[in-house]
Amino acid sequence: MSVNSLKLGVAAALAMLSAPIASAQEALSPDETAALCHGGGSICVSATIPVARTTQTVQSWMSPDVGAAWAAGYKGKGVTITMVDDFSSTSRFSGNFGIGVQTQRHGEWTREEASMIAPAATIRSKDFSTGTYVPLAGGRNVLNLSYGMYTTAGYSVNQIGWAPEEASIITYATRGSAIVSKAAGNDAVAVGAAINGQQDYLDLALIGKSTAIFVGALSTNGTTANKAQLAWYSDYAGANTQVQSHFLVVGVEGDKTGLYGTSFAAPIISGYAAIIGSKFTKATPVQITNDLLNTARTDTLVNYDPSVYGKGEASLSRALAPVAIR
Repeated sequence: MSVNSLKLGVAAALAMLSAPIASAQEALSPDETAALCHGGGSICVSATIPVARTTQTVQSWMSPDVGAAWAAGYKGKGVTITMVDDFSSTSRFSGNFGIGVQTQRHGEWTREEASMIAPAATIRSKDFSTGTYVPLAGGRNVLNLSYGMYTTAGYSVNQIGWAPEEASIITYATRGSAIVSKAAGNDAVAVGAAINGQQDYLDLALIGKSTAIFVGALSTNGTTANKAQLAWYSDYAGANTQVQSHFLVVGVEGDKTGLYGTSFAAPIISGYAAIIGSKFTKATPVQITNDLLNTARTDTLVNYDPSVYGKGEASLSRALAPVAIR
């Protein structure tokens, strides 16, 4: 199957991944969800788009670990996060990350979230409607994918004619050149499973890749006293042990922000990866990925099961605890 057919088929499912539950305040119409996939033409092409920096305040939707990391001096400096997302369509929805209600495109929301978690990281924006390859910056790189590539179920990944955009992302995850934080999906199925006759082939292509992390959503940030559970909409790890070993969950507290979906889980992991990279300045993407995965918590989750939660809830404090990582 050609990538053009895949891109044309992705619109409705992409909307399920990010748009309808992205905001409790505003849903997208069918025409608007189609624009999410196709965009209004290329305007970003991996350009660095300035992000309006907010004051560095730990918001109520964040894990307290974020504030502890900042206090220790780790804010993502020296790491580049590239957001591959919608930066050109006419589709916008409302939410509030604690700095006032805004109405923005999907990519503008995910970009802002990552920048709030890792305020010293360099943030780049790549409009996903272009299909062009995703270049890496000098130094350490994190790629945020809060979207999916859906088409008719039943194809082999090898049958997909990837555009340079996704082909480059898959190559980076395979070679360990960049950390790839991928939203798990919002269909309440196992990663890679078919839903309504469609599959996310970007999920399937990233399974088993050394620096790919699938990110599910918890309804809250978990603690040992108040354990969290998987959000009702979130995809889960499933029976595939390769997925389980690269699956993390984080709190997406949409009751505070009006923003729901695993689209808003992935940027948290992207921010965490940048923060870890700002402490372990000689660590490779593989080492940072493994540090995040191997330090995840299971004691903050309701009825922990690896087929649901994978490695567990990402713990920034535990990931930053070692003197060095290998």
